[in-house]
Amino acid sequence: MDPFNWLKRAEAAQPGCGAATERLEERVIDALHTVFDPEIPVNIYDLGLVYSLDVDEAEGRVEVRMTLTAPGCPVAQTFPATVEDAVFSVSGVNDVHVALVWDPPWSRERMSDAARLQLGML
Repeated sequence: MDPFNWLKRAEAAQPGCGAATERLEERVIDALHTVFDPEIPVNIYDLGLVYSLDVDEAEGRVEVRMTLTAPGCPVAQTFPATVEDAVFSVSGVNDVHVALVWDPPWSRERMSDAARLQLGML
């Protein structure tokens, strides 16, 4: 008998406790929080650059629709691969597709309150 069995059950019942119990989508969002815009010191998720995230947990397939702060951004050609690499690093991800879109154009209104606070905009 495991004297800590009650603790293991309690941890497993809590969302977000360990990679095994976190949903794949949550782990992907965590990974997106580690990717920062090259010109603004805020992660792409809080900056509002991720327009949609489609996660098929059973297949491990992730589709990301995202934009950049400006169409003329110098990293437009390479940044989707950076995002793809971050998502591929998540346990349970088998396939990633990152689509760079320009419509609707990004605006500051898409930023989270955390991003606004970080940039002194609140």
